[in-house]
Amino acid sequence: MTRLIDLPTLAQLVHHITPARFMTELAEHLHSDYLRWQDFDKTARVASHSAGGVIELMPVADNAYYSFKYVNGHPGNPISGLPTVMAFGVLSEVATGYPLLVSELTLTTALRTAATSAMAARALARPDARCMALIGNGAQSEFQAMAFHALLGVNELRVFDIDPAATAKLQRNLAAVPGLRVVPTSSAAEAARGADIVTTITADKANATIVTPDMIEPGMHLNAVGGDCPGKTELHPDVLRAAKIFVEYEPQTRIEGDIQQLPADHPVTELWRVLAGEAAGRQSASDVTVFDSVGFALEDYAALRYIHQRATAENLGIEVELVPTDGDPKDLFGRTRGDRQRVALRRVA
Repeated sequence: MTRLIDLPTLAQLVHHITPARFMTELAEHLHSDYLRWQDFDKTARVASHSAGGVIELMPVADNAYYSFKYVNGHPGNPISGLPTVMAFGVLSEVATGYPLLVSELTLTTALRTAATSAMAARALARPDARCMALIGNGAQSEFQAMAFHALLGVNELRVFDIDPAATAKLQRNLAAVPGLRVVPTSSAAEAARGADIVTTITADKANATIVTPDMIEPGMHLNAVGGDCPGKTELHPDVLRAAKIFVEYEPQTRIEGDIQQLPADHPVTELWRVLAGEAAGRQSASDVTVFDSVGFALEDYAALRYIHQRATAENLGIEVELVPTDGDPKDLFGRTRGDRQRVALRRVA
């Protein structure tokens, strides 16, 4: 049977163990899998672009498991009452192709993106970084805030969004987090002033310049999350030229990341090399570092592996007969005769 994890089940799990612990444990899985970088069969995601957004497939595999994610990005969706990002994914056995898990990945994408950001910042930001600017206060903003609070000890957030309602929502959701001070600001520049880390997580599919050179201070770490497809950027090119740039999977980021604005030979470093000790990250307190994060399939693989482990241990989800597992495997047509008893969906306690 294939285990199905829907959104209510995943939300229940996150609530039970808390978002902070979920992202902390997920960051450990991410770090472990990034250290196995060479074990994975990697490819840039396959994207289908339209006027309103993009729909993508993100596959990756090692010798044990194959995973993929279906995900969209449609910035205009909230007007229609739909999320900008919606996703689901599959984890399968490589040896047989059998699908072990089908899971929601809309909520999970926000969790794994934030966990990845914080994991990268632990390697690239100054160790004493405690103040973060959060520019873009939409659906993923609270996850970024919680991940940096839990994994790096960030205790002050300077927040800005062009939509005041988004900032008010973020303030409400984070009001009860102990040890975290949220300071609303009137502009991106004001938010960045004095910040150790600047996280940009805007949604518009446009070549925007959210962060300009005059906003940069020595020692800053920039966590650029929103520029994640062709024609969608957040950082002024001169910000990139003056910084040390780190990416997930270079062939994909060259097309989709903020570095799409730079020549194809501009030097960047893949994050796995820093985590593995093969390349230098931050070398001085005055370095300006950029994590040009577009999201990579390995991160969804780690998230699906973690969810499968958790759901199996706690007996969560629904078991479904997604593929035939009994009877004659060569007699698929026989299942259409109508004389076989349908296996009812069973929710596991």
